[in-house]
Amino acid sequence: MISQTDIFSARILIVDDQPVNVELLEYLLRSTGYTAVSATTDPRVVAGWHAEHQYDLIILDMQMPNMTGFEVMEALKPLETDAWLPVLVVTAQPDHKIKALDMGARDFVSKPFDPVEVLTRIRNMLEVRLLHRETRHYNTRLEQTVRERTAELQRFRSAMDATADAIFLLDADSADVVDVNDGACRMLGYPRSEMLGQSASRIGLGSPSALRDQAERLAAYTAAIGPARAPELLEQDLMRRDLIAVPVELYWQLLQRAGQPAVLLGVARDISERRQSEELLQHMAHYDSLTGLPNRTLFFQTLGDAITLAQDKSWRIVVLFIALDRFKNINDSLGAALGDELLRQFSNRLVQCVRIRDTVGRMGGDEFALILTMTRDQQDAVHTANEVREALRLPFDLDGHQAVLSASIGIAMYPEDATDPQTLVKYADTAMERAKQAGRDGYRFFTAGMNVQVLARLDMELALRRALDNNELLLYYQPKVNLHSGEVAGAEALLRWQRPGFGLVYPAEFVPVLEDTGLIVRVGAWIVDAACRQIGAWLRSDVGPVRVAVNVASRQFVEGDLELTVRSALLRHDVPAELLELELTETALMSNTERTISVLSSLKAIGIKVAIDDFGTGYSSLAYLQRFPIDKLKIDIAFVRDITTNPNDAAIAQAIISMAHSLKLRVIAEGVETRAQLEYLRRSRCDEIQGYYFSRPVAPADLAELLASGRGLPPDAAHPGKPAQTLLIVDDDVNVLSSLHRLFRRDGYQILTAATPGEGFEMLALHAVQVIVCDQRMPGMSGTEFLSKVKEMYPETIRIILSGYTGLDAVLDSINRGAIYRFYTKPWDDTQLRDNIRLAFHHYWLMHGSGRHAGQPDEDVTALQEVK
Repeated sequence: MISQTDIFSARILIVDDQPVNVELLEYLLRSTGYTAVSATTDPRVVAGWHAEHQYDLIILDMQMPNMTGFEVMEALKPLETDAWLPVLVVTAQPDHKIKALDMGARDFVSKPFDPVEVLTRIRNMLEVRLLHRETRHYNTRLEQTVRERTAELQRFRSAMDATADAIFLLDADSADVVDVNDGACRMLGYPRSEMLGQSASRIGLGSPSALRDQAERLAAYTAAIGPARAPELLEQDLMRRDLIAVPVELYWQLLQRAGQPAVLLGVARDISERRQSEELLQHMAHYDSLTGLPNRTLFFQTLGDAITLAQDKSWRIVVLFIALDRFKNINDSLGAALGDELLRQFSNRLVQCVRIRDTVGRMGGDEFALILTMTRDQQDAVHTANEVREALRLPFDLDGHQAVLSASIGIAMYPEDATDPQTLVKYADTAMERAKQAGRDGYRFFTAGMNVQVLARLDMELALRRALDNNELLLYYQPKVNLHSGEVAGAEALLRWQRPGFGLVYPAEFVPVLEDTGLIVRVGAWIVDAACRQIGAWLRSDVGPVRVAVNVASRQFVEGDLELTVRSALLRHDVPAELLELELTETALMSNTERTISVLSSLKAIGIKVAIDDFGTGYSSLAYLQRFPIDKLKIDIAFVRDITTNPNDAAIAQAIISMAHSLKLRVIAEGVETRAQLEYLRRSRCDEIQGYYFSRPVAPADLAELLASGRGLPPDAAHPGKPAQTLLIVDDDVNVLSSLHRLFRRDGYQILTAATPGEGFEMLALHAVQVIVCDQRMPGMSGTEFLSKVKEMYPETIRIILSGYTGLDAVLDSINRGAIYRFYTKPWDDTQLRDNIRLAFHHYWLMHGSGRHAGQPDEDVTALQEVK
């Protein structure tokens, strides 16, 4: 074993032309216990001194006058019989390190010195050097002993175990393990008892046939040259007990004695540290040190491999060459350090823009490149180029400084533009220069024909960015109609673009561009604000309250602050929250489930209504319908268009209506264009419709005129003369009557009031009443007594108690007898009470249309019965 004394008495020579470096290293070594330290500033004497003193370690500077470190190593090579030199290289140049290791140096340290690193590397090298020397002497003795008698190997157990290398003795015929030393057990994690008799192939030493071939080659070598170890040094991986591979340097010897079985002796040295150093150097040679991306060399290699694969698969390869616009201004104003930080941040964003199978590389300076593998057309390249541009639009935080950049992107394609990596990158670079010349913050294809589509799209994108600033966007409104009453129930705000020189542009032409570029977030906020502004204008005019629905894109949840946008717009234009409805697609709901639920719940708490648009085309899952705070489902036009002729569409629409009603949700059908579609939906108990049959989307002034005209749907052919929605309020407090009349007037009901139960009976005799709201404590007759008699006389009515009286015995008795539909307390919450009355009318029309007797307890009544 190598002792502490052996290490500190090892002979060390320091070679450096700078006396200060010599003094520093000499002091560092002597102060830590090394006793045999020599030094020189003249590299020309090193070979002679080493021949005389046989140094265990030479610490060698590489850049010296008169004679470089490489020349010193060439002079040392004839003095060493081993493949490596006892040289520790001192240099600050990465390429010097690689060259020195190739010439035989064992390790290197970088300038300026790190004392801990220097001492650690010196100690490791000395241990290896001294162990190597001891092992070499030991192997000589071992060969001599094995030739005499294989059975006597046990006496050398202590010597075998003293070396740090792993030693394996194998039967030359069977390739089974005959013996091992402690070093082998430590290296592979086996106890000696498990190693003995084990197959060499199991631990990675080689297959039986390969080892027999090795023994035959060594026998022939011995016969020709004489007993010696194998002339070649092998590198292979041995397998640990825990199945972790250990890289080793391995050589074999054949031990033969007359009359004794031949034994293969293998000596393995763990080279994990060296392998890691080689991998590190390989990484440094192929990856950019600043960003960690593949450098120019590796990028071209990867592109060549991609083209080779694309030839076999008939794929298309796209190269995007990206240059940051005006990056020099950042470097000059903030300094190179923050410029480097910007490049690092941008490289991280760039990686997020591509798929796993694509490649991102840094070509140098502020230039990057992407390799995309595609199976379709160039639209994937356009999409990626836009993602890169959007990634740059978010400001970079550079030590408190905000920096915003753009990029010019060139696109070249294999095989259309070129079939070799160099030409393909050159053409992408050329296209990038064209993008810069065109005004930056854009992209160009190398092929002129492809640029026609690109230029048209870019032109629309730039025009859309101007449209927001120039007030070119506007909202049209399509009315929604209640199928039960036939009256207008609200409207949906639809985006239009009055583009100069083109006229009115419809959403299908420009909304995809808004979504791809992220402008949909800004435009979505504008839509909410513009809709609230219009609601407020109508509210303060003769038109009165109009409920307006606006569409919300999924990116408004991810990138915007929808809750703040809505709350600010309502406050700014003094609009009641109940007049604004948000329509979301199923995809938008599921894009970020937890955040979406949180935002919608907060908005619903202030009175906002929520509808699912295009229902049936996305997830269509009952699970999420229960989780999200939803009020309404909108049947997609795809199921309405052929609802009277396609049995499948009709079945889907009916299933959606039935499911929604069972969940207490309202249903609206969009795209209704014929009377046949209207009547079918009405018979299917759909609640609302919108579409060209009633009205196209119209300008705000036209919608106001339509509302003022009182226009509605034609009467239900199956129920001619259906009465209006009539609400009867019975309360002996005239102030309550007045307050409730004002509260419900905005919902368009025919409102009747009575101060006594007697007046209530009179009103019921004169009018068709669907819903009754009655106080509990009235002179002469309580509310429960009044409603119990109403049930007998008018069983189809929906009967509700609204009272401040908290004695519930009589109320529960009436509920259990079916006399009361709901019981609410005073004082009431306006929004909640309006919603509940609206639900009562909805329940009435459902029961009336289905033919059920109104007095039969429904699910809601049953739930109240369970209170008792």
